Amino acid sequence: MAEGMANHLGKEKIHAFSAGLNPSFVNPYAIEVMKEIGIDISKHRSKSIEEFAGMEFDYIITLCESARQNCPFFPGKAKRIHWDIKDPANAKGTHEEILDEFRKCRDIIRNYIQNLIMELQE
Repeated sequence: MAEGMANHLGKEKIHAFSAGLNPSFVNPYAIEVMKEIGIDISKHRSKSIEEFAGMEFDYIITLCESARQNCPFFPGKAKRIHWDIKDPANAKGTHEEILDEFRKCRDIIRNYIQNLIMELQE
């Protein structure tokens, strides 16, 4: 969700990449809640952090404590930011209850990204 949101809101200013420590698949709930706000991530794929080895970034943003603790070192001037967001993939309940958890996460991510974009414009 973060990659899709950042690239959508950041237009030409941000080129975001998303990767995980244990990539698997793009969660169908994530696809559904992003579609609700007009962002199509259905063609996205889960990527391993190893795909980005050797690349330089301006920012490395982690979204959960495990990622922050285990994110490998990327050389260069990258500023590290941590947004501690509860992983909605662990949600239990009905379809609608799980969607609500994904919506909360989506909206938190959107808020963080909007704030980052505003900071970059200053």
